[in-house]
Amino acid sequence: MDASDLDFRTRTRSGCIPPELASRLLERGRADVVEAQAGRGQWFCALAWAKTLGDRGREGDAWEVLAPYVATGWWTAVVGAAGLLEGWGRVDEAIDITRKRMEAGHPRALDAYMRLLARHGRAGEAFDLLVPHVDDWVIATALVDVAHVAGRDEEAAALLAGLMRADHRCVGPWCCRGLDPDTALSLLATIRERQGRIDEAVALLRRRQIVSVNGRDRLADLLARHGRVEELRAYAARDGHGEAVRQLAELLEKGGDVDGAIAVYGPADGPAARDPNLAYDLAQLLTRHGRGEEAIAVMRAGADAHPGDDWILHALSELCLGQGRPAEGLAHLDALRVRRGGEEEWELYRVRLPLIAACGGVDEAVERARAHPEGETWYAAEDIARLFAGVGRTEEAVAVLQGHDRRIGHDLAHHLVDLGRVEEALDVLLHTSPRHRS
Repeated sequence: MDASDLDFRTRTRSGCIPPELASRLLERGRADVVEAQAGRGQWFCALAWAKTLGDRGREGDAWEVLAPYVATGWWTAVVGAAGLLEGWGRVDEAIDITRKRMEAGHPRALDAYMRLLARHGRAGEAFDLLVPHVDDWVIATALVDVAHVAGRDEEAAALLAGLMRADHRCVGPWCCRGLDPDTALSLLATIRERQGRIDEAVALLRRRQIVSVNGRDRLADLLARHGRVEELRAYAARDGHGEAVRQLAELLEKGGDVDGAIAVYGPADGPAARDPNLAYDLAQLLTRHGRGEEAIAVMRAGADAHPGDDWILHALSELCLGQGRPAEGLAHLDALRVRRGGEEEWELYRVRLPLIAACGGVDEAVERARAHPEGETWYAAEDIARLFAGVGRTEEAVAVLQGHDRRIGHDLAHHLVDLGRVEEALDVLLHTSPRHRS
């Protein structure tokens, strides 16, 4: 086995049996196939088979399955094997294989190794080893987590404070290499919060330049966790704090104040009217509380206000289906088609298909899909096959997909396995050798 080959297969899913299919094979009693492929360089089969053996108490056999992958030095295999070893109680072995990759200089191994040490009574040692590398944001994050276990929060706080430059303002997301000021502030706030110094944590987070990371606002999260409703309400009222609006609504809903949660999203010209993501959140809130008609009206208004955002149409379609009102979804799409000059590219037309199927049946939806100018393309075949599969007509779904190239091989393989045609499924997935990057 070769680490670069394994990495390419798993990242691109080329010449690869994906994890969901490995699980599917086990569920359908084809452990023999998973075991065989585990010995032929199929990592996801190897991991699934090793887990199965471990659950049966055959840990030695499970390790034999993983050992050739770990021997390549491939980081994904090391992480997977270490996780299983740790779960089996073989902690020293998990630490050993992770340490070897750290000593070899793998960029992600130090973080994993130190966290492993901290979980097993060696947090102080881990903290000391992390300190020299604290100017890296990944290591700084690990340091803060390990400090809590080691009882060394104040030392970690002092390190972070010492790295922050009071006079520096980032000029862009790539201004600072390593530990940027916003991350340092957030990590220091984490320490202060768990020490019970909430006011200090709030003050630190108010100094950030970038308020939203991965769709979450740390300050809004903090205020919500500690029930500081009025502060959160004031924060949410500022322009550009959509995540805070969402957090406030979630907090009020959990507290039983549904009307108050709905009111957070504002009147006709409020936050939900300006931000389609908030409109979607409001619609979901209304739906959860049996107000489906209002939810549809919110999403319809959002679709009208943001005609270039086709994802809203998908959301509106799903909402209409869920409320048993597919004809309303079709009516909106008809009106939009008129405004767009009567044309619908497949990416928009496909939104219609589940609605048509709900109104007139799958056969009508398939017939109309095939009549579309793009109805014979491979990407249309995916949607048509999904219609058939959704009503249990798997053979017809397979027939549709088999007429197209291998780009849709994973969908085809799943259906073939469901039909018990495992060898055909493997042929679809493993027909080509993975290519290496130049």
